[in-house]
Amino acid sequence: MFVAAIGLVIVLFTPIWRIDLDAPQYPEGLSLTIHANGLRGNVDIINGLNHYIGMKSLHNEDFLEFKILPYCIIFFAAAFAMVAIINKRRWLNMLFVLFVSFGIVAMTDFWKWEYNYGHNLNPDAAIIVPGMAYQPPLIGFKQLLNFGAYSIPAIGGWIFIGTGLILLFLVVAEWKFFKKKAGLNSFYKASVALALFVFFSSCSNGPEAILIGRDSCQFCKMTISDSRFGAELITKKGKVYKFDDAHCILSWLKSDNADAHQVRTCLFTDFGNSHSLIKAGQVMFLKSDALKSPMGGNIAAFSDINDLNAVMKQYNGTVLHWNELLKL
Repeated sequence: MFVAAIGLVIVLFTPIWRIDLDAPQYPEGLSLTIHANGLRGNVDIINGLNHYIGMKSLHNEDFLEFKILPYCIIFFAAAFAMVAIINKRRWLNMLFVLFVSFGIVAMTDFWKWEYNYGHNLNPDAAIIVPGMAYQPPLIGFKQLLNFGAYSIPAIGGWIFIGTGLILLFLVVAEWKFFKKKAGLNSFYKASVALALFVFFSSCSNGPEAILIGRDSCQFCKMTISDSRFGAELITKKGKVYKFDDAHCILSWLKSDNADAHQVRTCLFTDFGNSHSLIKAGQVMFLKSDALKSPMGGNIAAFSDINDLNAVMKQYNGTVLHWNELLKL
């Protein structure tokens, strides 16, 4: 508990969260870091870009959170130290409930902050894409026009997570000892099993962002240039292959390549607003010669039926599902 208290004090002086933006015109990337008392990083450059698409500028004084958050962190650091001194299981459980509730409220507030800035756009902006929203992901990756946005915890965020795990471990340990239903041996076995599960889960490969202008198509070897038609697959061994067109991924799947028979997951870029990667079985496909995709597949993927219907008014074509697409 004392170690966790010290960790929370360190959070006051380290970035808690970071949003990284990647685009061909910014090869070095742009970064926005969120500290307990304000924003750091390429704030001015990002504000300049936001101005063109109608997003509000980011200013520390506009956020009440930056005035409250440092005191919340100090409160929890003192609470952890106090519980360590009191050494009572009841107080430990109360602190656990309070800390988890704080985490839920903080992440909900962060999501609302991203939503408001990404959706409340100036109608007189220089660049307007009908139906487009610019809300960054809460955590993970999202394609926003030609920018890839990564939202991940920074040093302070990982300390927060580690503090929560310490607290959870102590609550479970105290509950185990209090109930005396299982000996220490079984408890340590469960802890080791949990640690192994977390380790192997963290080592599993998931989808990777398709970097427009950087990544090359696995089949045609061309540089992926259009964020609306990209696709990706992950093999059972964890290898990730990227494609610039539905034609390319379908041709690769039908090839004699050994990995083509070891596919775990296929994903397609959502042609709609988000341009995020969606599993093939969860999307609908529109095949239309008017789409003009990079390699002539002329197939777009949609996770939202409303987006599909809106595009069909402009591009008349055939709606297909994944199992039907594989037969083409």
